[in-house]
Amino acid sequence: MVPAPILDVHPPNGPAAGESSSGQPKSQKAMTKAERRELQERQRAAKAAKAAANGVNGKAPPKPKDQATPVGGAAKQKSGRASESQAKTPVPAATRAAEKAKAGQAAAATDAMAKSQARGLLIFSHFGLPKPVSAAKGDIHPAIARLALQFSTFKITGANARCIATLTAFKTVIQDYVTPPNHTLSRHLMTHLSPQISHLVAARPMSVTMGNAIRQLKLDISGTDFDLPEQDAKDALCHKIDTYIRERIIIADQVIQETAGNKIKDDDVILTYARSSVVEKVLLEAHASGRAFSVIVVDSRPMLEGKRLAAVLSEAGIQCTYLLLPALGSVMSEVNTVLVGAHSIHTNGAVYSRAGTALVAMMAKRHSVPVVVCCETYKFSETIQLDSFTKNELAPLGDLFSSFPNTKPRESLTLENKPNLEILNPLYDLTPPTCITAVVTEVGVIPPNSISSIPVALGRLL
Repeated sequence: MVPAPILDVHPPNGPAAGESSSGQPKSQKAMTKAERRELQERQRAAKAAKAAANGVNGKAPPKPKDQATPVGGAAKQKSGRASESQAKTPVPAATRAAEKAKAGQAAAATDAMAKSQARGLLIFSHFGLPKPVSAAKGDIHPAIARLALQFSTFKITGANARCIATLTAFKTVIQDYVTPPNHTLSRHLMTHLSPQISHLVAARPMSVTMGNAIRQLKLDISGTDFDLPEQDAKDALCHKIDTYIRERIIIADQVIQETAGNKIKDDDVILTYARSSVVEKVLLEAHASGRAFSVIVVDSRPMLEGKRLAAVLSEAGIQCTYLLLPALGSVMSEVNTVLVGAHSIHTNGAVYSRAGTALVAMMAKRHSVPVVVCCETYKFSETIQLDSFTKNELAPLGDLFSSFPNTKPRESLTLENKPNLEILNPLYDLTPPTCITAVVTEVGVIPPNSISSIPVALGRLL
């Protein structure tokens, strides 16, 4: 007889998850998704029950063999018990009060900082703020560190003065530079100058004139002959820097002096705003050539640069009148020509200059008075700027407001940020080209709608 087949007998609920029908454990690949989930849940439940049982019996979970207690563990346990007993000892009331006071002071300082940040004019937070020079990052030359400090404290102001000071400091850096072994001067010097430039920019935002000059310097460095001895190459670079200063700034100013000076006639009344080094030279040159004219110097806070200009012109024998910007409307009807300088000039003909220049130009246009801008071509920027909000800089704080009669000490007149007072001193504004009559450069007198032709006139030297 044929024996009857053997049948597997299962519990009423079927085989357990993770087991085959023959009672052998399944591999996870052979399990279904539901079986794998059930197996994981049973493992978690078993682990939790084991941990709970150990906790009830007061036993610590066993350590793995590879984590045996090292020699001296008993001493560490004793010290731990001692520290716990010390922690349980009561803290004196004076100590608790001191800790609470210190925590309260820290919280108050944090709240004050948060409030000062919250009350600040956030829409102007992108303006370049005057800030102290931070710690130098990288190998910073002493000449660059000193120059950055002068920039941050506004000891050196003006586009021309800042550019000349920067190039002069770079001459010192280049002369002190030594090319490392297995490097070339034309490549490694660029790497050496990068932290120097970054340090200057950290002290104060880079001007257009500095950017154009540094771009030309990098171009000269990259074109250095590889076969030239190191000292000769450094001398050649310093000579090119001197040539740039002489041709693009000094000689350019001399040409502008002659061109703009010829526009000044006898008995003219010239109005200028703040202090421009080029306009100052033009007025002094016109006076030295024998022309008799008078100058109205308009000034405004916080820099009050026009005071120095009025002092220089009056000492030279020029009849001067000094007034502040709010009184501009009362004298504009007597003016023949408005002469102003520029921080930079853009492709669309807009002039970026000291804050208040736009107001002077608009008032002059209202009274049909020609506005002449004296500007070197190296201040040209191939960008288009439509307002002075997207890019600007803040003047330093500490403005002095006079009191009449002067009965208060000078220290109490300093206007600074206070809990309910925020000082905002934008340094520049943008004069639209429609308010400008002509721009006097070293390549000639250019109308504002033809400013984009400056690179062509210079043969793309910018």
